[in-house]
Amino acid sequence: MKAARLHGFKDILHPETDKLRLVESKIKEVFERFGFSEIIIPILELSEVYSTGLGNTTDIIQKEMYTFETKGGEWVSMRPEGTAGVVRAFIEHSLYRKSPVTKLYYSGEMFRHEKPQEGRQRSFNQIGAELFGSRDPLSDSEIIAMLWLTITELDLLEHVQLELNSIGKPAERERYKKALLDFLSPKKDSLCENCRNRLSTNPLRILDCKTGTCNEIVSHIPFLVRDYLSEQSSNHMDALTRFLGEKSIPYRLNPRIVRGLDYYTDTVFEITTNELGSQNAVAAGGRYDLLVERMGGPQTPAVGFAIGLERVLLLLEKMRTRRNSPGKKQLVSIIHIGEVARVQAAKMAYDLRKKGMKVETEYENKSLKSQMRKANRTGATHSIIVGEDELRKKIFSLRNMKTGKEKSFPLEKLAGLRGHGDLRKLI
Repeated sequence: MKAARLHGFKDILHPETDKLRLVESKIKEVFERFGFSEIIIPILELSEVYSTGLGNTTDIIQKEMYTFETKGGEWVSMRPEGTAGVVRAFIEHSLYRKSPVTKLYYSGEMFRHEKPQEGRQRSFNQIGAELFGSRDPLSDSEIIAMLWLTITELDLLEHVQLELNSIGKPAERERYKKALLDFLSPKKDSLCENCRNRLSTNPLRILDCKTGTCNEIVSHIPFLVRDYLSEQSSNHMDALTRFLGEKSIPYRLNPRIVRGLDYYTDTVFEITTNELGSQNAVAAGGRYDLLVERMGGPQTPAVGFAIGLERVLLLLEKMRTRRNSPGKKQLVSIIHIGEVARVQAAKMAYDLRKKGMKVETEYENKSLKSQMRKANRTGATHSIIVGEDELRKKIFSLRNMKTGKEKSFPLEKLAGLRGHGDLRKLI
């Protein structure tokens, strides 16, 4: 036989394994600060765990699950997501009896039979968190705050946005679905094949279809989900946005976020990026107050989310490549006057390079004018100027090459520089 991977599956080799585990450990550390503890759930579950939990009209159940019959005649499925398995464990081990609020997180491999593309494989890693026992919007804001802090500590804030919506409760959604059907049915022939099928199964999913024609049609829908929300659901959303504001967490209301799973109620949210093409969701989640009861447990409100680890790694790699790509890293020129300063400039350059800065300096003694010309020619943004007189006074001169402004600082300032941004702050 030919040794080959299954299509849509990938091996993760060193050093990618180290990167994956490092990111995973950073995320877990943030979760534990918020009082969440780890649960390890099986890769295989009885298929009804997912069909009951996710809903038979979802794409996962209809098209994407790896399901097979065991030798004992049981139908089992490889886990396509984490929440249903965590809920099953929450019920089976009666965790609701041990504490009024239960906070759990999980991580591991998930499996979906989807079309492989960048940011989406048939085998992928997720880490997620679930909070059981509180229906207060403060708990929604707490779990979103935990996700936002995670994104902050992964240094991804500049490249993502938090998008937020409310899809109400089942009765409210049914009224909205009816209005959607009335609007979309006359346009059925213009919808993509998937969305034509969704008209009869899950019309809400048409709202987040990525195909051009469906996108165009949806953009002209003259009403929003919030038009059909009850006072209770509206108040929940208003309180959540107020709590996020108090935590200074920026968000964008997006009425087209509906999420692809049937168990959500009220709050839904996504962390999205413009850096990964159509697979733009890095993390997503929401409230699911009816799922525990639907799966045979007591009435228990809950809220949670999952992060796609491969998408986080892909985004981190894109950002790293962009920062280090030729022409992107900003250049600093160290200009020296005299033999003692020439030797000292080489040491300065080495120290700044260790901090990740791109630095050039002359090896030979050349005139100040010659070195300044070269700094301009090579596109240096700043020049550090040291001569024997400056070294005696333990100072250096810093020139902004764009503005021509120049100022002197103590040499110890160089030791405190963390990167090019600190130079910009100085002058």
